[in-house]
Amino acid sequence: MKLKKVIAIAMASAMVFGLAACGNSAAPAATETPAEEAPAEAPAEEEAAPAEEAEAPAEEAAAEDAAAAADAAGAGGNIGVCIYKFDDAFMTTYRNALQEILEGKGYTVTFMDGKNDQAEQNNQINNFIAQQVDALIINPVMTSAADQIIATVKDAGVPTVLINREPTADQMSAYDKLVYVGCDARQSGTMQGELILDTENKGDINGDGKVSYIMIQGDPENIDAQYRTEFSVKALTDAGMEVEELDLQRGDWDRNKGQEIAQNDLAKFGDDIEVVFCNNDDMAIGALQAIQAAGRKVNEDIYLVGVDALDAALNEVAAGNMTGTVLNDAQGQAEGAVQAMEDLLGGKTYAAGEQSIYVDYVKVTPDNVADFQ
Repeated sequence: MKLKKVIAIAMASAMVFGLAACGNSAAPAATETPAEEAPAEAPAEEEAAPAEEAEAPAEEAAAEDAAAAADAAGAGGNIGVCIYKFDDAFMTTYRNALQEILEGKGYTVTFMDGKNDQAEQNNQINNFIAQQVDALIINPVMTSAADQIIATVKDAGVPTVLINREPTADQMSAYDKLVYVGCDARQSGTMQGELILDTENKGDINGDGKVSYIMIQGDPENIDAQYRTEFSVKALTDAGMEVEELDLQRGDWDRNKGQEIAQNDLAKFGDDIEVVFCNNDDMAIGALQAIQAAGRKVNEDIYLVGVDALDAALNEVAAGNMTGTVLNDAQGQAEGAVQAMEDLLGGKTYAAGEQSIYVDYVKVTPDNVADFQ
């Protein structure tokens, strides 16, 4: 941003000097105005105008032209973006949205794949700092690494936006040029539970007075996975429903693992499973494959919910093969992340306790799914 101002001032000075030089000429250059169209000599009294009166508007015009030229060249900033792994379906949607917004604003942006390896991502962050990027946008591989990440960017003085995986308020308070932009995962878990409560029998398909479920969790170290797991079930118990957890296993956000876990649980627990909670849509789609292979039918003898509102999940909701999902607004979060980054680049700082910016989740059901397709 400083470089942009320097360029504008330099261009303004050059243009003022050029204007002053042209003002001393008796007539325009022949290449600009043909000889036969050259204007007559101005009267002496008009040439006698004080120099300072002519220079002031010329300087203002030159400065405006220089600023416009700098704007036309784009923002000119170099932005480093670290994604925990490129082959995550939701983060692919998010990454594409970020790229479109940043490049559309004229930034030079480099994306790095952390490959689900925190040590790899730490090296990438250090390399970006060595390259003197203007700002960082980081999707941490592990939320437990937040202290190290924050200390690193603080020591380098790089404005940083964390996305998708939220550190604690205490951790973020260590650096006032740091902000988190994302969603409150407790809200998504609560909405999953509400999707089940909104069914005809509130999840108690066999009428035995309790909701028996399996939980396919993402990464249990991830705060989003923890909150979605906890609050989906809490929504049921808060509504007075008795619940029974038949199984809880980590699926690492992966479709194949979701399919495998659901397949094994369906073989083990059979018709006792009334609800399948999945921390994300990719695992839910895997679970759906197992449900269909077992001859079960969603919304008739079993319920299935996910999170993210991926295109594939929206299609399944519309077809009646998923009870519902919860929109994790990648576009809205990407827009918020870029806005927060630009605020930081403009000199804004964030006070402790005010460093989280949330984008709301939205429940998606067969009744409103067309609005999201």
